[in-house]
Amino acid sequence: MKKTKLMVSLILVSSLLFTACGTKDNSENNANSGASKDKGSVYVYNWGEYIDPDVITQFEKETGIEVIYNDFQTNEEMYPLIEKKAVQYDVVCPSDYMIQKMAEHDLLAEINYDNVPNIKNIDPVYLKKAEIFDPGNKYSVPYCWGTVGILYNKTMVDEPIDSWEAIFDEKYNDNILMMDSIRDAYMISLISLGYDQNTTDEAQIEEATEKLKKQHPLVQAYVVDQVRDKMINEEAALGVIYSGEAIYTQRENEDLVYVVPKEGSNVWIDGWVIPKNCQNKENAEAWINFMCREDIALKNFEYITYSTPNKAARELIEDEDIRNSTIAFPGDETLNRCKSFTYLGDEVDALYMNKWLEVKN
Repeated sequence: MKKTKLMVSLILVSSLLFTACGTKDNSENNANSGASKDKGSVYVYNWGEYIDPDVITQFEKETGIEVIYNDFQTNEEMYPLIEKKAVQYDVVCPSDYMIQKMAEHDLLAEINYDNVPNIKNIDPVYLKKAEIFDPGNKYSVPYCWGTVGILYNKTMVDEPIDSWEAIFDEKYNDNILMMDSIRDAYMISLISLGYDQNTTDEAQIEEATEKLKKQHPLVQAYVVDQVRDKMINEEAALGVIYSGEAIYTQRENEDLVYVVPKEGSNVWIDGWVIPKNCQNKENAEAWINFMCREDIALKNFEYITYSTPNKAARELIEDEDIRNSTIAFPGDETLNRCKSFTYLGDEVDALYMNKWLEVKN
């Protein structure tokens, strides 16, 4: 998942502009898509590089619905646009804790599951996990999920890495790529100190801040997506990365190893939601239903390499190594030491943001 990083400047006006994907005249409707036969549009807001472009074309061809598609880099970039109703998106893909925040701030419409019959393909395990931030699955449908861990180059470190303490180790000075994300950075620091990643305790947050400040001089760069290319090109020895990105990097550089540290980590779920002020709700539900179709979920998984919660799609994966990958689909031993983020409230969010500013400055 392209996850959350701090946005300290005003959102650029250009982020309000849409990139239209074109209108298709073919209104043929796939029997399994559940899409409306009426032509129209659907305004989609998703993470960057988080869908196979051919899927958009296929959706338009099968439904006759034009897709106006735009992307964002962080939850914090996306949220103000939805909150202020700056743009009327029909379907958006936030992360777990942000879905909870949007629901609690009355920004989401309930999904009519009569229009999303392909929900049957989503593994009940992930629907249950999603209830942590969306009780009753009223507002969201899981799209992708994964873990946060350390990617390291086995030729550039002294020994196998298994602990978060490695990215605080002075011997890796200027060889560390740290996550440029408030929640992820604090998750690492808090867990390494033995605290809950969802803590609201100000003293614990302050202690985690001091640890991050001490780490700051050792960090080569604070990155999100860039960690992928930097690690492939051996510009750093180790970095924090999302599991889906790790799968891609290992295809490009066989010396890279991904590990979920022994102390524990974050397991996240991104899901499709419908903003309350959307103008094309049925088309948004047609989009969500299409994304839940097994062949479409498989196509997206193969393109973006982030874990799919779609059980039917996983059964279609032909590559046995990928189907059984412990990075894409970790077992209980790993997941039992991972935990999801929850929304902590606006005041605590502001506290984390202010402390993160102290770290970065």
